[in-house]
Amino acid sequence: MSAKNGAIKLVAGNSNPALAEAIGAFLGQPLTRAIVRRFADMEVFVEIQENVRGSDVFVIQSTSYPANDHLMELLIVTDALRRASARRITAVIPYFGYARQDRKAGGRTPISAKLVANLITHAGADRVMTLDLHAAQIQGFFDIPTDNLYASPVMVRDIKERFDLTNLMVVSPDVGGVVRARGLAKRINAPLAIIDKRRERAGESEVMNVIGDVEGYTCILIDDIVDSGGTLVNAADALLANGAKEVYAYITHGVLSGGATARIASSKLKELVITDSIQPTEAVRVAHNIRVLSIASLIGEAIGRTASEESVSSLFD
Repeated sequence: MSAKNGAIKLVAGNSNPALAEAIGAFLGQPLTRAIVRRFADMEVFVEIQENVRGSDVFVIQSTSYPANDHLMELLIVTDALRRASARRITAVIPYFGYARQDRKAGGRTPISAKLVANLITHAGADRVMTLDLHAAQIQGFFDIPTDNLYASPVMVRDIKERFDLTNLMVVSPDVGGVVRARGLAKRINAPLAIIDKRRERAGESEVMNVIGDVEGYTCILIDDIVDSGGTLVNAADALLANGAKEVYAYITHGVLSGGATARIASSKLKELVITDSIQPTEAVRVAHNIRVLSIASLIGEAIGRTASEESVSSLFD
């Protein structure tokens, strides 16, 4: 990393300490000493225990479960740094929660992603760095520079190491994710299939129609978030019913709430590959068919480039 990086400071909240440590190790930069704890009534208290005056500070914090606690930590750490005269504060949010609330889905509903963007900006962040936003236009919700990084280079490297590319089919589990899946398919020169979900009548289960001939192919489902796991499991069943040989899934953010891990473990999915943008739970770590890829070097490289005023987008050319 460049000489300018001497002025970098890395501060971590409690959402993903393992990833923050790994990013620090990549940059050769120990985490700044800070206390982020709770009072008895669960109010968040923060104390930065090193001088950050004039420093280029990167706050590493996913707004994953419990989302509101981790968001509050991010806001209060940012406020503490601003009041400590940090020169520039970058909110590094590997998983940006509330991203699925990016538009009014019905009457009298909020656009929570915009509200969260306002909160982060008003807390004092000068720029934002995040990974695989659920909807790319959320970048426009911020009035400060926003870098949306992509996990696809990490996934492509892993796929190339593990699969025979001549017999691979990339699949989007829904129509909305086609652009993401197409981008990855292009990188590995693989054909693309799409799953069209539709509910014929209220209360009936969804029908999965596979668009594309998947017979004999090893299929890789690509998406940004796996939450309940229901869509993935049903998609895998539909692909196998249509003659697919095996089904894998590469998903950036393993939200995996409720009984999702058990649902994946008992499914016909050969393997679910997620990144450590959200700290994996013990259940995820011991699941036989879930594997975690590290994105520490990707985020670390982006932080180093930001600090030395180099291009971040060229990482993905």
